[in-house]
Amino acid sequence: MTTLVGGCVCGAVRFAYAGPLAGVLGAVTVCHCAQCRKAQGYAVAVAPGLASAFVVTDGAALIREFESSPGKKRAFCSVCGSPLYSRLDAKPDALRLRLGAFDALPEDLRVQAHIHTAEAPAWTQADDAPRYPGLEPRRG
Repeated sequence: MTTLVGGCVCGAVRFAYAGPLAGVLGAVTVCHCAQCRKAQGYAVAVAPGLASAFVVTDGAALIREFESSPGKKRAFCSVCGSPLYSRLDAKPDALRLRLGAFDALPEDLRVQAHIHTAEAPAWTQADDAPRYPGLEPRRG
């Protein structure tokens, strides 16, 4: 099994994950609920993982957890605010890993479901907007 690494935007928190992502643990999802949008700034892509396979290699003292609803904790870097994972008190062996926190992911990892789409505002819906490999043209 390959060890995946990642961390926060400022680099103060680093982690390694050496376990299964999704698969038998559940689906890779993009959550559109209001809480995820507020916590992440947009819908968030997550994969279920094993808590025992997640090791903080740097900056463990900088990780803070916020109880966003009873029994649900969202973990983030206290320096830059980058989201790292969420967990449920009722499921101590499981994490919901924020895919954006990884440096690289397996090429075959794919979103398997969009959840809480009833809460998604119109601006988050699929669109025909142009896509650019970098910044949009004429951005100052």
